[in-house]
Amino acid sequence: MMKFNKSCYLYLIITATFYSFPTFAQSRQQIKTDSVFARVQRFFNAKQADSLYALGGEQFKKTLSPAAFKAALDQQLFPMNEIRGASLISFVNNKVSTYKLIFEAVTMQFQLSLDQNNKFDLFLFQPFRQVTADKLTTAATTNKLLTSMDKAVEQVARPYIQKANTVGLSIGILKDGKITTYNYGETVKDNGRLPTSNTIFEIGSITKTFTAALLAYYTNEGKVKLTDPITKYLPDSVSANKSLSGITLLMLSNHTSGLDRVPGNLDIKPGDELNPYKTYNKQQLFAFLKTCKVNNPPGSRYDYSNLGVGLLGTILSQVSGKTFEQMFADVICKPLLMQSTAQHLSVARQANFATVYNESGNVTPAWDFDVLAPCGALRSTINDLLIYARANMIPATDKLGKAFELTHQITFSKDAKMGLAWHIILVDGVEYYFHNGGTYGSSSFLAFNTQKNLAIVILSNAAESTDAIGTEILKKLQ
Repeated sequence: MMKFNKSCYLYLIITATFYSFPTFAQSRQQIKTDSVFARVQRFFNAKQADSLYALGGEQFKKTLSPAAFKAALDQQLFPMNEIRGASLISFVNNKVSTYKLIFEAVTMQFQLSLDQNNKFDLFLFQPFRQVTADKLTTAATTNKLLTSMDKAVEQVARPYIQKANTVGLSIGILKDGKITTYNYGETVKDNGRLPTSNTIFEIGSITKTFTAALLAYYTNEGKVKLTDPITKYLPDSVSANKSLSGITLLMLSNHTSGLDRVPGNLDIKPGDELNPYKTYNKQQLFAFLKTCKVNNPPGSRYDYSNLGVGLLGTILSQVSGKTFEQMFADVICKPLLMQSTAQHLSVARQANFATVYNESGNVTPAWDFDVLAPCGALRSTINDLLIYARANMIPATDKLGKAFELTHQITFSKDAKMGLAWHIILVDGVEYYFHNGGTYGSSSFLAFNTQKNLAIVILSNAAESTDAIGTEILKKLQ
């Protein structure tokens, strides 16, 4: 979800963490991207720079001239000789494919994504990052290995927690009405303290499902309509932008607005490079919206947008007269007695917040948010998110339960199957409502299926994705 890279680069080492869309959720878009990659590989091995450049989209070509592109290929990439082997590593947000490329003397990874015309807008070679299970000692765990579920979780979680770049891991499972939790590793590297079910983690984009529930709640209250145009709630100077005229509140929630992934004027201040959303405010958001263009016709295509959900939360704050934090506390957390879920932690809660670690296993700042908080600002615990998962899986008959039910209704099914914020994914033929999250130092996973009476929550204080853990546990338990 939160790919942070405003330009198209040919060869660059970047340290951003992506919110990943699971590789098991196949889509037509992935098939299209794989098809373009096949041509990239063919032209690369033939050293046909002009043919490669022709596969690029308009935005990419604005960034790099044919001459600069050819020079970079000739000087940096073609000398590696032919691509001898290639395999897909991940497909992120139904957008970015990452491939492992094997050359004669080196292994690289290559990222590729397509614009609305199926031309690439990201063409990025990086050194391949292979993280091995090389902790010197076995990470501690609360898993007693007594039941078949215990052993299944251990089989999946152990390879993850033994990686050099992971630190702590908490897993919560709600199966047939029974809750089981497992904790691995440490809350801070080398402190010897296992996480607990009340350890607080960043949950990243799982926040978006909270924002969707607020939209559904206020819709049921008659304060907004899903079909309302966003221009109804924007200042005249912003709503005058005709590119925004076809976007509805629903489209902001199900990622079909056509808005950019992140606003183009996200100007990170020196010192905040590892905390990119910290100072981006409402004034900057509206300044961007005044002149922005949509990437495709609103409602026509799934295209993940942090900007869109941030804007949705901003509109809901205007409607309710409350801040984002006040809204989700009043509407969701207080009724469900979720006492450890917040955007801003009290001093007492801060002591229970797990230190976060980047892709290399080094300490990195936790993220702070201003106006874009509704897309990824929440911190929570396994216990709170199990309450949240149960309330979604078995909605009550009260106002909040009705809101959860509305978020589960299918709103889009072309390139991705969507409710309001929730992705509907297939795991071995079984559909799950799903969202994951990730910051530069955290990874999270939440999925549930009412018919299977199964929900899984996974929280990690490392950037290393937890998607594979969640998927494999679902396969073993469903």
